[in-house]
Amino acid sequence: MKTVQGFCILFVLQLCLLDSGRTGKVLVWPMDFSHWINLQVILEELHLRGHEITLLVPSQSPVIDRTKIPYHVEILQVSVTKEIFIEELSTMLYEEIFELPKLSWWEVQIKLANLDKKFLLTSKRVCDSAITNKELLGRLQAAKFDVCIADPLSFCGELVSELLNIPFIYTFRFFSGNVIERLCAGLPMPPSYVPGVTSRLTDKMTFIRRLENWLLYTVSDIIYSYYVFPEWDEYYSKVLGKPTTLCETMGKADMWLFRSYWDFEFPQPYLPNTEFVGGLHCKPAKPLPKELEEFVQSSGEDGVVVFTLGSMIKNLSEEKSNMIASALAQIPQKVLWRYTGKKPETLGANTRLYEWIPQNDLLGHPRTRAFITHCGTNGIYEAIYHGVPMVGIPLFGDQHDNVARMKAKGAAVAVDLQRLTSADLLNALKAVINNPSYKDNAMKLSRIHHDQPVKPLDRAVFWVEFVMRHKGAKHLRPAFHDLTWFQHHSLDVIGFLLACAAPVVFLVTKCCLFCYWKFGKTAKKTKRE
Repeated sequence: MKTVQGFCILFVLQLCLLDSGRTGKVLVWPMDFSHWINLQVILEELHLRGHEITLLVPSQSPVIDRTKIPYHVEILQVSVTKEIFIEELSTMLYEEIFELPKLSWWEVQIKLANLDKKFLLTSKRVCDSAITNKELLGRLQAAKFDVCIADPLSFCGELVSELLNIPFIYTFRFFSGNVIERLCAGLPMPPSYVPGVTSRLTDKMTFIRRLENWLLYTVSDIIYSYYVFPEWDEYYSKVLGKPTTLCETMGKADMWLFRSYWDFEFPQPYLPNTEFVGGLHCKPAKPLPKELEEFVQSSGEDGVVVFTLGSMIKNLSEEKSNMIASALAQIPQKVLWRYTGKKPETLGANTRLYEWIPQNDLLGHPRTRAFITHCGTNGIYEAIYHGVPMVGIPLFGDQHDNVARMKAKGAAVAVDLQRLTSADLLNALKAVINNPSYKDNAMKLSRIHHDQPVKPLDRAVFWVEFVMRHKGAKHLRPAFHDLTWFQHHSLDVIGFLLACAAPVVFLVTKCCLFCYWKFGKTAKKTKRE
């Protein structure tokens, strides 16, 4: 009898546990390239926990290989081919890398806005392919998803969520000029000590730097509010059949998962519905393939340098590649360089070229002395995770700001690709390898990153499941989203106080003038007498 009772109790407990950890359905609006790397890690963990995942993948996607994805995939047929999309993107990257440095500060802001607007046209093509497909929307509606995970760098995930009436979560690094975080998420970002994206500033600013940062915030807000966003405001209003704006729709996000953390960022205010999960893709190094391990071990005590400019930059001009190879040939370390261009004539015997390298595993190898990087967030976080000092060669996007943060924390040296000489690169490498302060600071950041109560990936997955369990997280959403812009800045309160003060000031002024006139007249009369 006791055995039967015990079995019943265990059975009931098991049902309770299963219910508390029940799985759900996740819809995903992804972004390509490095953004996909982070999102993929979250999806893999959700998949392991039994959640059912549906991915909306545009047919032009250059990185997301739908044939290798273990989830349900819905293909969004886009009017342009993958080749045309890559060509468009390459043109925009070329303009940002090689033309922006030649422009004035004001011209840079206009150029960036135009590039962003051009890039967002690709998002609009994908968005059209989704919302005009009534059959697809019908299937998605019938699936009854619990949550949508989207990347705001590719607009429309929030629009699809609104159409399906499901809560949604953002996961991303940043948007141009912090506009999305400020205007749409309501994140408090004082320009006096929170540097704007593309500013290349730190949180320690002189008066001139604070003025520059304030101007960047103001100009960015004006450009995006009156030049970039209105087209999308009209588009969203038309699709939803009611007046709305892009920011209003984005502001309905239940959670914002920022791929950053305080080992990387400067301290700043944040809100209850924001969470910092930087480095969630980082993991311990695995053993290297035999050929790579032999090459690394052959470096002896000098060690190796890992060099990559990311997945989007595969080669350089012949002049630049020869100049870089010449500098690398002069260091005692062995170099593993991810490069697919023409083999440089000045390539030294200590340097090997690879089409692909296991970056994380190399950075985690005990013989790695430095990391030459384009300063993408993923690569920087892997370097932080393993405590490797860096030489930064930033190219576009947030990369200039990323290396500015690493420089401020004493873990990197930055060089400019446009003005780079062999001597510059050689001196930068000698500094980070031979000056122990760079390694010490990199290890300090590594210890901070590892000293967290909950791992970044577990934290990200927790909040996704939290939103699923509670059908959203509106209790964490600040009232900012329910206020107009003049209410948010208390302009109505200031106007009311001024209106109240005006009659008082008027009466006091009138009384003073009357008294002056009265006593002045009396004084003159007394003087005459």
